[in-house]
Amino acid sequence: MVRKELFKSLIALRQADLPFERIERELVLPIQPGLIIMVPGVRRAGKSSLLMLTVNKLLASGVKREQILWVNFDDERLFGMPTEELDEMLQAYREMYPDIHLKDVYMFFDEIQNIVGWDLFVLRVFKSYSEHVYVTGSNAKLLSSEISTALRGWTIDYEMLPLSFREFCRFTGIDVHSYLESDKAKRYAAMEEYIHEGAFPKVVLTNDRSTKLRLLQGYFNAMLFRDLVERYKIKNIEALRYFLKRLMLNLTKTTSINAIVNDMRSNGVTVNKDDLYNWADWAVDTYMFIRYPKYSSSLVKENQSLRKYYVIDTGMRQAVLMPQSEDNGKLLENIVALELFRRRGAEKKIFYWQGGHECDFVVQREELVEELIQVTWDMTDEDTRKREIEGLKEASKGTKCDKLTIVTREMKETIEEEGYRIEVVGIEEWLNSDMISKAI
Repeated sequence: MVRKELFKSLIALRQADLPFERIERELVLPIQPGLIIMVPGVRRAGKSSLLMLTVNKLLASGVKREQILWVNFDDERLFGMPTEELDEMLQAYREMYPDIHLKDVYMFFDEIQNIVGWDLFVLRVFKSYSEHVYVTGSNAKLLSSEISTALRGWTIDYEMLPLSFREFCRFTGIDVHSYLESDKAKRYAAMEEYIHEGAFPKVVLTNDRSTKLRLLQGYFNAMLFRDLVERYKIKNIEALRYFLKRLMLNLTKTTSINAIVNDMRSNGVTVNKDDLYNWADWAVDTYMFIRYPKYSSSLVKENQSLRKYYVIDTGMRQAVLMPQSEDNGKLLENIVALELFRRRGAEKKIFYWQGGHECDFVVQREELVEELIQVTWDMTDEDTRKREIEGLKEASKGTKCDKLTIVTREMKETIEEEGYRIEVVGIEEWLNSDMISKAI
């Protein structure tokens, strides 16, 4: 009875807030899906806001606010709730609105992964009551490749990441299409902020630098303790914290878990190698990092290769590490890595190339490599210029790909050398152009 009354209160409070005031995002959820909509993603990226935008669309289409059933399971009063008590949520709604059939109700379950056995409950709701079910969670285990066998084939995934640069400009009132010099100057400053301070929505809407840092450090600690320590019952917290910082420090480079183990042990930190491999997987599962393997025509070699890790938000990295030296090149490459991840779709895979030379990104669509990308802050140094070009040429020979791109902070030119054509483009143009195909 107590739980049922709590559900009534939570449902009523959400309905009282309708419609929500939220800034539009590029990702749009369907309002008549026919499948369970899953929205996994990193904490504080705007998953709940995306659901709110979807509710606003429903209201605009004629759906009544009483037809919205929304429960946020990140509420501490619901922690540890047995799965069987989820039925009290449906009972609570029926008592509130006895004249509304559940088939006409739009159900939004926010952060439901906090409830053990949630997946079977959601499937039963979808099959027996309502085909309008939306689920969010700060864990990649909500992806169809990881969820229980029971749910497979019944879901469609929409990953939520921090803001793209176009969204960043929308949030800060900057015109991405204007050719006025004043607007160009604003976009240049916005790009500097985007690269160095990241793109979590609340951080972007915060003007005070000190407050931004506290928010970002708080996000890191929430991911550390709630998404990793609590979820996976990790005891060696300080070793985990050190390990995550090492991954952040190692941006743009291949990461050897064995090397980190040896380094930690040499510094007197007791750690198990298998634990570190698990921590790396879990940090990716919870969207703290993304990672790319080395390109190889052999699946076995690809799986055995060292990975490159990129942090989900460059601002969080800077707030946590407080680096003493400028990391402009690393941060720029991380921005490109995230955008490729955001736009990869179901048919693309991203790799890095490593042979005699290196190429930062190999973009493969199904069986064919469609683009090779290098990233460097600038190319005024002749050695840098030569290194980036040679890496592209070698990767081009190895992959038979002739679409070659170098992304810089702001340089633009076309290089023709030994039969190769290389487009050099600034990061703003690259992010805002059609040079990278949109995800399906």
